[in-house]
Amino acid sequence: MSDTKQQFAEHLRFFGELGVAGVSTDQRWSKRPDVTSHDHRISDVGPRTSDAIHIARSAADLLAAVKTDLGPDCTRCKLHGQGRQQVVFGVGNPAADLMFVGEAPGADEDTQGIPFVGRAGQLLTKMIEAINLRRDDVYIANVIKCRPPGNRNPEPDEIAQCEPFLFRQIDAIQPKVIVALGSFAAKTLLRSDESISRLRGRIYDFHGAKLIPTFHPSFLLRSPDRKRDAWEDLKKARALLTSPVTPRG
Repeated sequence: MSDTKQQFAEHLRFFGELGVAGVSTDQRWSKRPDVTSHDHRISDVGPRTSDAIHIARSAADLLAAVKTDLGPDCTRCKLHGQGRQQVVFGVGNPAADLMFVGEAPGADEDTQGIPFVGRAGQLLTKMIEAINLRRDDVYIANVIKCRPPGNRNPEPDEIAQCEPFLFRQIDAIQPKVIVALGSFAAKTLLRSDESISRLRGRIYDFHGAKLIPTFHPSFLLRSPDRKRDAWEDLKKARALLTSPVTPRG
């Protein structure tokens, strides 16, 4: 079997696990208009910053400024002295309507300097493709920009030092929909202590976007029976991206 056919077969198996009955060729998926309404419970959370700077500078310029401020050798928290190789800032379309936020870089990400490039990243790519988008269409970042030793959970002081840069990334991109991947991303963005199982399944207002918590791809690799739940969350994101346009005030 050729590499192309094998990749296609793997994608079909993945879609089958999600419960996808077919693939749409509707071009609306790539247009991603703004959000007007939804019928899930919403709460307005998260800090806000002035929108004035967005008028004068492009999203790409703003992201570049955030990256410069963060620096390639950040020493703001203890992770810089605990074996990290490099800062993993974020990757994707600066004008993306859909943004994915994960927890922290792993070993592969620390080596390559790009978020979600390991096995979990490969699954995330398939999840993105399942809603008829490409990785280049979206923006991907993590709460923590440096790998914790042994891939341990981020600690409160590390989150406190790094999350302002994530918020600035969100403010620069101004996505219409944010998908929070896993417990730490969802808890950080929503300022919540609830588990991801309790947070998912709902849509929240955040920084002018709609935020959808779902399971982290690494968890789905360990618990493939929860892929159906993740697919339901992705369908919410897809529906929001294709809702009728409402002009921003």
